[in-house]
Amino acid sequence: MQKAIKKVSLKRIRVLMLVIFVGFAILGIKLMWVQLVKGNYYKEKALQNQLSDTVVEAQRGTIYDSNMNVLVQSATVWKVFVDPVSVKSETEKYGKDVAEELAQNLSKILGVKKEDVLAACKKDTRYEVIKDDVEHEMKQKLLAYTTDNKYTSCVGVEASTKRYYSSSSFAATVLGFVGSDGQGIEGLESFYDDTLTGTAGRIVTAKNAQAGSMPNNYESVIDSTDGSSIVLTIDDVLQYSLEKNLDTARTNADAKYAYGVVMDVNTGAILAMSNKPDYNSDDPWKIKDEDAKKEIAKLTDKKERAQAESDALIAQWRNRTISDTYEPGSVFKIVTAAAALEEGVVKPDDTYYDSGSIEVEDRVYHCQLRTGHGLETFSEGLQNSCNPWFITVGQKLGVHNFYKYFEAFGFTEKTNIDLPGEATPAAGVTYHTEDEMGRVELASESFGQSFQVSPIQMITAVCAAANGGKLMQPYVVKEVLDTEGNVTSTTQPKVRRQVISESTSSTLSLMLEEVVKYGTGKNAYVAGYRVAGKTGTSEKLGTIQDDTGKKYVTSFVAFAPANDPKVAVLIAVDEPKGGNIGGGTNAAPSVAAVIEEAMKYYNVQPQYTEDEMSKLETVTPSLVGMSLNKAQSVLEDNDLTYIVVGNGKEVTGQSPAADRNIPGGGTVVLYTEKDYKAETVKVPDFTGLGVSEANQLAAESGLNIRFSGNNLESGTVTAYRQSEEKDSEIEKGSVITVFFIASSGVSDTYTGDAAVED
Repeated sequence: MQKAIKKVSLKRIRVLMLVIFVGFAILGIKLMWVQLVKGNYYKEKALQNQLSDTVVEAQRGTIYDSNMNVLVQSATVWKVFVDPVSVKSETEKYGKDVAEELAQNLSKILGVKKEDVLAACKKDTRYEVIKDDVEHEMKQKLLAYTTDNKYTSCVGVEASTKRYYSSSSFAATVLGFVGSDGQGIEGLESFYDDTLTGTAGRIVTAKNAQAGSMPNNYESVIDSTDGSSIVLTIDDVLQYSLEKNLDTARTNADAKYAYGVVMDVNTGAILAMSNKPDYNSDDPWKIKDEDAKKEIAKLTDKKERAQAESDALIAQWRNRTISDTYEPGSVFKIVTAAAALEEGVVKPDDTYYDSGSIEVEDRVYHCQLRTGHGLETFSEGLQNSCNPWFITVGQKLGVHNFYKYFEAFGFTEKTNIDLPGEATPAAGVTYHTEDEMGRVELASESFGQSFQVSPIQMITAVCAAANGGKLMQPYVVKEVLDTEGNVTSTTQPKVRRQVISESTSSTLSLMLEEVVKYGTGKNAYVAGYRVAGKTGTSEKLGTIQDDTGKKYVTSFVAFAPANDPKVAVLIAVDEPKGGNIGGGTNAAPSVAAVIEEAMKYYNVQPQYTEDEMSKLETVTPSLVGMSLNKAQSVLEDNDLTYIVVGNGKEVTGQSPAADRNIPGGGTVVLYTEKDYKAETVKVPDFTGLGVSEANQLAAESGLNIRFSGNNLESGTVTAYRQSEEKDSEIEKGSVITVFFIASSGVSDTYTGDAAVED
């Protein structure tokens, strides 16, 4: 019996030992699995529980204009987050619903929804962001609340950055914008993203068993490095002028778009660039174009509406000056003329008889003047934008020479401007190769049809024609600065190649100046400044405009001064409506306005003709305190007239005030009572009036009129804009500027039913 018991006990011991062995084996295998196979995983989990790792965002670099005015900059803002685990802990500690209390108060302080805060507080995490981009004042209110109520463990803030644009839509399509992650999406923000983006830092802090922070000696800090800043060639004064005048051009023509570029003729630096309509850089996801919004509102299908909204956003972000292509029309005659003069196939005084049309193989091409210009020199052919003349010149050049200059002026390649989305020329698509070009294609291309270019290509080519023949590479960023403001790189003007001689350039500049003096460019005339330019009008192929027939792109390009070019301006008006369609009407007046402001801004001294001198403004003398007789005598000596208000013998007030500019022969109102009240008048409507009619109406209203725009010497001109709105009240004697435009002699295209037209 005892032997049997002993045998059973021994068996149990063996079983027990086997169980212990198996248990240790399983434990060993588990330890090996944890340490060797899953070691890194559990190490990471342990670090997450033991360490707090906070990313410190770097400041994105600042963008300055050429005068070091801040256009875009980043500033510190804060993210507000809640710790749901701490919220639950505080609820248990105080025996009240802390989540409900936080939701109630944080919604008021931060302007967020109560239910969103409540939902965040009830999650099973340690970090839930409830508001981004909190600025300093709001952050201070939040911290005061959490400190007073001892909720600092439940609610926290961490530094972040926000991008601020100095003016909501100023240069929007050039500057671009950043996404919610701080990455550049459009414009310079995208192209120079690597330069502007800094390197984020980190703060790694040990946590105790209660998830609280340990003392500072357990903290490791890796500093962030801010991004570099960039200085643009864009000048805010010229940018404002361009944007203002693009708005005017688009409104007056009731056009779909208007876009333009101002370039330094000699360096290729972009001084201004804009598209209208544009968008708000601070809120780029909001559609700004009212017409687009109206069309979208009509859509009832959700998918169609979403697609339309997406298309509208992409359209408003698009920088059309570099991304769009169009047929340049008669502006391209500058290139044809440059090639012909350089090759010696024609001289400025060579003559041609224009009958109104010309036949090339099976095609008949019409002149913009259906009856023809008769006998005219080449210079006059450029002034008149005569298609048959330029077709004849193109045929004289021949395909080989024409294509040689087409290529040399840069139309078969990108300009490589430092902006994203530049259109890429495609052989056989946007232009004909030399092998593909026959006499008919050559005829069309001679006056700017049958191929497409981008506005940036066109103005770059025009600058080459004006600056002595050097094709420059356009650029927008002139310097890169480090975080201390030191210049780390500078863009040097780059000559891509010499395309024509200086003598050809000089001859062509004088011819283009005559286009503005006597030809289709008269509406770009600026008194005192020698403006050279060319009109352009082209049909948008494959498009039909409801009610009004074909769709057009009208444009004007100019540079000044013609004898020493400094600034070039190109403005294009896309799909103008109404009866008077043409670059000389739709675009030239706005180009003239930008040119005039640029010349004055750069202190270019005006050179007046004798006729212009007679119309120059003068400065009003200081008359207050003089006897009435003396004041009248002074005004007469200055060829100014006067209106006397009151029965006194001494001048007590005057309008315009002393030292104000007033047109020659203008009127000064003299007040002669001590307690006089300045008289006001309602501004009349000058639009549609001729020069003499406008002058008479101004005199009858007691106002001084300043004439601007067309040179007023040739053709019929009418007022189309005025500096003060009609029916507004202004002081008697004030100066009002009235802008005139020629409606005849400025067309560069025949828009009738011709088989082929410019």
